[in-house]
Amino acid sequence: MSLRGRTVLITSGPTREYLDPVRFLSNASSGAMGFALAAAAKAAGAKVTVISGPTDLEPPRGIHVVKIVAALEMRKETLRRVRGADVIIGAAAVSDWRVAKVEGHKIKRNDSPLRLTLIPNPDIIKDAAALRRPGQLFVGFALETRREAAHARGKLARKGLDLVVANGPASLASGRIAATMVGIGWTRRLAPGPKARVAKTVVAEITRLLNERRA
Repeated sequence: MSLRGRTVLITSGPTREYLDPVRFLSNASSGAMGFALAAAAKAAGAKVTVISGPTDLEPPRGIHVVKIVAALEMRKETLRRVRGADVIIGAAAVSDWRVAKVEGHKIKRNDSPLRLTLIPNPDIIKDAAALRRPGQLFVGFALETRREAAHARGKLARKGLDLVVANGPASLASGRIAATMVGIGWTRRLAPGPKARVAKTVVAEITRLLNERRA
């Protein structure tokens, strides 16, 4: 099965939500899964763009990478490109919250408690799917600590997606992943393994879904 002639847009890695010029909220995502998906899609013949948060990893060859830092930047770059993509994969571990006000100077330590007001970041894959044009396919990732499949099914319906890949926190900053794919009316648990192998399985399922629509 091939993605030749298709354009794939992937969000990848963490975001950083700065508190002041030197401190930020983030998570342990390395961006490895997003780059593995990019490599698998490229190998299947697709033209691939990755919108990547901060990562120390080298991107696959032949992939166009747009570097961002914060969730609002990732949303802007994703929505700019979403209509031109055939497949949109939201694999990034986007911070759910950001501070209401970023301080212009370093917050100095003292003996008083520091209270932060956090506001929710936008749901990037949901906002992208709301701009859906005919023929597009939207894939989300769900990192859960319990009831992975149930939460993935909820996200599938709530965000208007075609496929959700659920996984746990053990996959963060790791070369391996244990995942469950959830589609409309079906669930498939994947054997734990290297992210590169699981990415190929996810891309094969995306290709199958696209071909099924074409038939």
